[in-house]
Formats: sequence, C-alpha cells, structure tokens
Amino acid sequence: MGLILFLDESGDHSLSKVDPQHPVFVLCGILMDENYHQTTATLALNSFKQNLFGKTDLILHTLDFTRNQSGFEEMKNHEFRARFFDGLRGLIQQLEFKIVACAIKKQEHLSRYGLNAIDPYILSLSVLIERFVFECGSKEGTVVAESRDRTLNNALELAFLDLKIRGTRYLSATKVAKRIHNFAIRKKSENCKMVQSRQEPSGCGGRNFSENECGRIASASALPTPSGNCASGSKL
Repeated sequence: MGLILFLDESGDHSLSKVDPQHPVFVLCGILMDENYHQTTATLALNSFKQNLFGKTDLILHTLDFTRNQSGFEEMKNHEFRARFFDGLRGLIQQLEFKIVACAIKKQEHLSRYGLNAIDPYILSLSVLIERFVFECGSKEGTVVAESRDRTLNNALELAFLDLKIRGTRYLSATKVAKRIHNFAIRKKSENCKMVQSRQEPSGCGGRNFSENECGRIASASALPTPSGNCASGSKL
C-alpha cells in the first residue's frame, strides 16, 4: 500500500463576493500511510469514540460537537467536554501523520489576477497535489476529498482530471497520473475515519488565519509537531 491524503476546506472559495470577516480560504490535508490508516488510526479513533460515547458510528463533525448537537448533547457538561477535548488532543498527538495546507487571501488574489484569478479551491488543490506527489516518492497515492454538492463535486473531478492531463507548474501530467492511482469524493456520513479527524486542523485554520499566521504556515515546512510529525504549508 501507499499513502493517502484526506482533504477538507475552511472558508468560502467564491471570489464573486469576499466577506471581510472571512477573507481567507484554506484547503487542508491529512497525509498518512494507507495501511496505518486502515489499522492503527481507525482502531484509535474507534476506541476514542467508544470510550466517550459508547459507540463508534458517531460522526466527528466540528459544527456538531461545538454546538452540542447530533449526538454530542453531553458536551453541555463541563467535565465531559474537558474529557472530550483532552482525549481528542491525545488522539491527535499519538497518531502518525503530516498536515499540509494552502491558505489564499482572496481579495489579494482577486486584485492581482482579476478575471484570470483561479478558483481558490482549484488552485489550492494543485498545490496540495504537488506536495502529495513529492511525499509519495516511488509509492502510489490515494486522494480523498470531502463531498459537497453535485455541481462542486463535478468541478472537483474535472479539476483533478485536468491535473492528470496537463500537470502543474512543477509536476508533469505523467507523474501525477503515475503516482495518484485513486481520487475519491466521500461524504462525512460515510463515517470515513480521517475525513473526521481533519476537521480540527482545517476548521481552526479558516477561523484564525491572519496575515502573520499565513506567514507562519508558509514557513512551517518540515516543522515537527508534538508527536514528531511534520506540517507543511503555503500561502497565496
């Protein structure tokens, strides 16, 4: 088996109207060994949910556990909430993975390129695909993106097909096609384990990026995380 990259976005990718309160779009990815994901990571996440909620089919969705809804009603209890976040931090620290992210300041992107400005999601996707192919080395890779509506899913599939046909600025189309053998779009409701675990990095990223923090992402390449993992990122 090879590597697997799970993608999730934070913020609105549209350039037609830029909200000054949320001016940054972030595409975040969790990268790990595919066999490790199917065994150790899945068992650890299931154990975390079983210990706290008594079941493993609960979907870890940031919107739900921060608003105490959809199975997370117990989060209203302060002690339970503390146990949850302590356990979640411990889970993240024990797992072996890398975080890759691309942050785009939409107004600056639009001002610089005008009508030629590429959709932030599509641009971020090409950046993360480049990084993923470099990480794969001689191994094959799988990319899993979170499902959105049908129109956006179709646009995403076409964007990936374009990468396989035309490549990127730094990667040939041949290398993209050779290294990435599977591109899938999955819903959170399918209980895909790492689709849930990437919620925290991407959600926090979209809420908290200031210009300085975008700069820190840009300089975070190969920066060790508490568990010895690495974080990589770009700002555009």
